[in-house]
Amino acid sequence: MLTTEWVEAIEGFLSHDRALGKRTTTNSARRQHLQHLARRVTVGPWQVTTDILLDYLAAQEWAIETRRGRRTTFARFYAWGLYRGRVIVNPVDAVGKVKIQPAHARPAPDRVYHEAVMAAGARERLMLRLAAEVGMRRGEVALVHSDDLMEDLVGHSLVVHGKGGRTRIVPLPRSLARSLVDLPPGWAFPGNDGGHLSPRYVGKLVRDLLPGGWTMHTLRHRFGTRAYALTSDLLLVQEMLGHASPTTTRRYVEYDRARMRAAVEELAS
Repeated sequence: MLTTEWVEAIEGFLSHDRALGKRTTTNSARRQHLQHLARRVTVGPWQVTTDILLDYLAAQEWAIETRRGRRTTFARFYAWGLYRGRVIVNPVDAVGKVKIQPAHARPAPDRVYHEAVMAAGARERLMLRLAAEVGMRRGEVALVHSDDLMEDLVGHSLVVHGKGGRTRIVPLPRSLARSLVDLPPGWAFPGNDGGHLSPRYVGKLVRDLLPGGWTMHTLRHRFGTRAYALTSDLLLVQEMLGHASPTTTRRYVEYDRARMRAAVEELAS
């Protein structure tokens, strides 16, 4: 149970973020981050010190990207608290930044994807296809709406609402476009409250269909790898994935190992 002080602080911060134009999905994620912290410390939001924060972070078994996201939320929250005069120092300032670790692409194998598609219901099959065939994130899939479908002389495209409020337009394969066009107007994946499903729930639905450690994000890696193999154009793949930097895109692309081996054999002959 959250204390009144924590609830008021979190809602005040999120209201400030909404005023700055932050998207609903961003607000939802930050609420979850702050509530997780609130339930695991024994003090109010404005009594959290750097030491308390470090003890909390040390107790969590999170991936690097998760840690980076949580630190960003906490830094913004306490920067807002500093602005409102609730604290005199930001306790996150003394918490070192989480460095991006060298990462390798991990595309889900074709077998894994096709078995998941065969086992999925209509709704989950569409989620799988949006991730694997056009490289969408779980948060982007959750936000698919009939208003974002576009048709031109060539076919259908989709306006994708990405991270940081950035949008991009991605072309849709014909069969995938038909599946979206045939849905009732409104959210493609409606929730029970009149809104859309949460990104977390979309990710869970897909993850439950994938064996082992494969996730919705590895389907995105699959798309990036296949798109690069077909085009040899990293900037094009960057645009399709909605990355701000080609350096990020590079981490999504696994080079063709058969071609690498052929090159080695050729050079050795």
